[in-house]
Amino acid sequence: MGGLTMFSGLVTGNAQIANIKKDEHTITMIIKTVPANLKDLKIGDSIAVNGCCLTVESFTETTFTVTMMPQTFKKTIFKDSKIGNQVNMERSLQLKSRLEGHIVTGHIDDVISLVKKQQNENAVELFFQLPQRLINQVVAQGSIAINGTSLTVMDIHDDIFSVGLIPHTQEETNLAKLNVGDQVNVETDILGKYVAKNLVNFQGAQ
Repeated sequence: MGGLTMFSGLVTGNAQIANIKKDEHTITMIIKTVPANLKDLKIGDSIAVNGCCLTVESFTETTFTVTMMPQTFKKTIFKDSKIGNQVNMERSLQLKSRLEGHIVTGHIDDVISLVKKQQNENAVELFFQLPQRLINQVVAQGSIAINGTSLTVMDIHDDIFSVGLIPHTQEETNLAKLNVGDQVNVETDILGKYVAKNLVNFQGAQ
């Protein structure tokens, strides 16, 4: 599919995995949600499911079907997903859309684990461990997408970073239901990627 697809990281609806079918070459998922989330949907549209950009192949009033290549399936949390799992979903941005989160491409960088969870008054703080190759792309007060949800990095020490979930995010996404040891899809901020790459190039030129 041509053109540039972007998301904001503002989850627009909860959904559920209704079916998963695997064959030798592809994995097909049927996602169930409410009709309002699929208004004006067309075949070929892009939807971020737990942050992963997927193309709609067919749909009904309350479901849509997407297919993943094995490489995508294996590098995301979908490899461990089961029927009935709750997923975050977001329709792709339109030119007239307001960007209220941050630029999210829907290309998952890695799968990371929740290492700590704590309640802080009405907020929930989550702590995740980053792989070494992503550490220089994450900064305190910067943006990061966890299961497709745009969040602000509260703090980072070595390979551990934390984010906070306000009540609205707790209600509208699947993040508050995570337990220590659970895995999530992560996409670092694309601006952080460019800065990290330029820094490497600059250091290499010295």
